[in-house]
Amino acid sequence: MFQRLFGRERQANRAITEALYAQIVAAARQTVFYSDWNVPDTPLGRFEMLSLHMFLFQHRLRGEGGAAAEVAQVLIDEFFMDVEHSLRELGIGDVGVPKRMKKLAKMFYGRTEAYDDALERDDRDALAAALARNVRPDAGVWPEASQLAAYVGDANTGLAAQQSESIVSGTVTFPIAKVG
Repeated sequence: MFQRLFGRERQANRAITEALYAQIVAAARQTVFYSDWNVPDTPLGRFEMLSLHMFLFQHRLRGEGGAAAEVAQVLIDEFFMDVEHSLRELGIGDVGVPKRMKKLAKMFYGRTEAYDDALERDDRDALAAALARNVRPDAGVWPEASQLAAYVGDANTGLAAQQSESIVSGTVTFPIAKVG
């Protein structure tokens, strides 16, 4: 037990967590989202894209047990620790962080519910509307929402084809977002 908690297994698990989280972040930071699809390149816009990719990862592992369930939980914890760290970097003080974290968690889970519903019904129009409502609430009409919805559909399909064993070993692959 002592070896498991403080030994090589814990270090290996940390390496897997870091690798998976880095892959999720890299997918969320694809330049095309911000340069061509008009996702705001702001802390909130980056939160939206990271939330979307975290949702896709969680959606893929939902319903699985064992190591996959553990990895899913560790990654969502990592996500929220990263969000908290980002708030502190933005200058939010100790008093304001819990209030902001509660609001951001509520936003995340609200979005995941909307995205999940649209994916389960295979309704790209509903997905595009949910994305537009969340990513560009100020835009009124956001033509690129349909491109992002197509990307999310492709990502969902691609993630579903990935073996759980590969994911829990530290490899997850998201599609490359393309203009067009």
